[in-house]
Amino acid sequence: MLRFVVGAEDLLRTRFALSPVFELHHLIRALAGPDRQGVPQAWLDRLRPRFASLRADPALDAVLALHGPGSGATFFSPPPRGLDQSIDDDLAALRAAPPAEARAEIDFYLRRRAVPPAARAVLTAPDVLDRLAALLAAAWTALLADDWPRLRLLCERDVVHRVAALGRAGWAAALAGLHPKVRWRDGGIDVLVRSRGETALDGAGLLLVPSVFVWPQLAVYADAPWPKAIVYPARGVATLLEHGPPSAPAHLSALLGRSRALLLVTLADPASTSQLARALGMATGAVGDHLAVLHRSRLVERARSGRSVLYRRTPLGDSLVG
Repeated sequence: MLRFVVGAEDLLRTRFALSPVFELHHLIRALAGPDRQGVPQAWLDRLRPRFASLRADPALDAVLALHGPGSGATFFSPPPRGLDQSIDDDLAALRAAPPAEARAEIDFYLRRRAVPPAARAVLTAPDVLDRLAALLAAAWTALLADDWPRLRLLCERDVVHRVAALGRAGWAAALAGLHPKVRWRDGGIDVLVRSRGETALDGAGLLLVPSVFVWPQLAVYADAPWPKAIVYPARGVATLLEHGPPSAPAHLSALLGRSRALLLVTLADPASTSQLARALGMATGAVGDHLAVLHRSRLVERARSGRSVLYRRTPLGDSLVG
């Protein structure tokens, strides 16, 4: 068991963040097989033709070589900074990784893995960080860019839920349901993983990172010099992966129009206008206009959360969708 020792300053500095590159690494490993990593077969079947086009680049085998059972090199999937993290931010962090730490992690995996010669040449090249970043950029465009807006919405909704729980009842409530292997106990956070020991956060706080493709497992960042973090499955991820995104029933579309029906179906959990626009590929102004109509019709309600206004279905809206 790993235990994070939490002080008063850590509670103030603990925050949520998103990591696009973590999702990408997990998806790449699932597509490379043989373990699906919890990713549904339908997703893998859809993406395998695109993945095949990346296979010719030895940098892909180099990326795969930097993962072991239950672990991976931290320098090319570092803990994110915040909720606005983009894949460009992640790749910039990779290119700027401390050379000594990156080389030490690469050498660690080279000593323990059978690495194809072409991939070994990538990992021992002076421009290894640039070559890994270029491969990940191409993989992002091919595999994840199209799906990311709605996956991001799922993760952002998880954050809204947990921040509300934190405000209502403290850290025990915010961590409840995070994962069966995570619990708040006696002023600290226990994580039931293979790693053992006690790690003090030392006033830096903890990063909590909701994820899609880590489901049904979790991941932990506990090694210096990186920020300490727990990556956990976002709420609702199993439903999304197994059944796909929500769609507007034909009868509801006939009554409200397709766009308003889709918004109403999507708003089972709170979301902002901009989040909905990104996730559904709609103009922000159009989403705002549709939400105004739904609000006047008492099908959705709105409430301020920080600087955002969040919309959610009312009981009347629930009944209409049902």
